[in-house]
Amino acid sequence: MEPFQVHFLGCGAAQPTTTHRPASQVINFRNKLFMIDCGEGTQIQFRKSHLKSSRLNQIFISHLHADHCIGLVGLLATQNLMQRTAQMHIYSPAGLERLMRPQLDFFCSPSSFEVVFHEFQTKTSSVIYEDRSLRVTTIPLKHRMPDCGFRFDELSISRHINPQMCAFYDVPRYWFDRLRSGEDYVTSTGDIIPVERLTSASRKARSYAYVSDTIYLPKIVPLISGVDVLYHESTFSDEFALRAKKVCHSTARQAGTIAKDAKVGLLALGHYSARHNNKEEVLLDEAREVFQDTILSWENSYIDIGKTPILNTFKSKQIETTPSQLLSVLDPPQSYTRSAEE
Repeated sequence: MEPFQVHFLGCGAAQPTTTHRPASQVINFRNKLFMIDCGEGTQIQFRKSHLKSSRLNQIFISHLHADHCIGLVGLLATQNLMQRTAQMHIYSPAGLERLMRPQLDFFCSPSSFEVVFHEFQTKTSSVIYEDRSLRVTTIPLKHRMPDCGFRFDELSISRHINPQMCAFYDVPRYWFDRLRSGEDYVTSTGDIIPVERLTSASRKARSYAYVSDTIYLPKIVPLISGVDVLYHESTFSDEFALRAKKVCHSTARQAGTIAKDAKVGLLALGHYSARHNNKEEVLLDEAREVFQDTILSWENSYIDIGKTPILNTFKSKQIETTPSQLLSVLDPPQSYTRSAEE
């Protein structure tokens, strides 16, 4: 199965700690890379994750708070030093190009590649990227400035050829691609052989949703319904629920409620407040009281959607487990030193 991986580069909120980095993720979809948010120091985390920057051509920015986009200039400047030639496409709410162009002109001139900005609306959901295999749709959120999450849906999964049946009906090999795409076979005499007789159904398409930053917002449930993995911000614990509402963030319990209502496969928590540094298990426990299939995201770990083990870390052995067993063993990687809040 071709990869559909979510690499966590930064899982912290606006105030960085010695444990967590500002928000950023990279989707490895069939060996093409898609970045979500780009907080300070993202390019360092990107290198730690052993990902190839030459495969990164699309960056999605949820909103224009510094902890979600201030790492862009450094990332792009490094790409220029490396003499990149391929275009870099950046999708964001209105205003990012106005902020970025003067910095790019100063730090990246002359530039070896073109940066193309795409603005999207934040009030309604829309498709902002689509190719033959993947669609990216915005999820309007409610924060202190215009903000959207993103849903990634796998497309065009080929059907599986049944060699015995194709041989029985003398199907020529040049028809196989049509069969994989769902087309019936038409014989030389005009008879139609249903594609279901010559192939078997493909596996279920995979999906992922990224929801950060936002106040508790039940109206997003239809937009993320049934995704395999949901990343939902869990900035605060129940103790700070009033604070969460005031600053337009969510609690871990609220994230669990959204996951439960949307009937997702797995919930990954993240965007941890510095208040909870070294206390992330409190967030995990509160979310699991509502939605049991919940894990803590952690820097330089990744989720491989559609496979088990579903979460692997680069510094520990793979966890050979089923999704239900997964929940009792996915603690933060022991190789990371967890120090007190700065």
